[in-house]
Amino acid sequence: MKTTLDLNDQLLADAKALAAQQRTSLTRLIEEGLQLRLRAQAAGPARSRKSLPVFKGRGGLVTGLDPRSNKAMLEALGDDA
Repeated sequence: MKTTLDLNDQLLADAKALAAQQRTSLTRLIEEGLQLRLRAQAAGPARSRKSLPVFKGRGGLVTGLDPRSNKAMLEALGDDA
């Protein structure tokens, strides 16, 4: 199918240069780019599982400090602004 695209001049020049370097057509280069984007979209966002840092030392919270309260934590730090 033929279509008309309005591309940025520099993008088009870079694409033509890459196509020539890879000895392929500009059409093929654009098709490959679209296929990559469509596959990535179908696969969804790539989420890598991240491990959280874990403190394995001794100690802990100050006795009586509620770790679920931001206000209590800030007061314990002395940053109760």
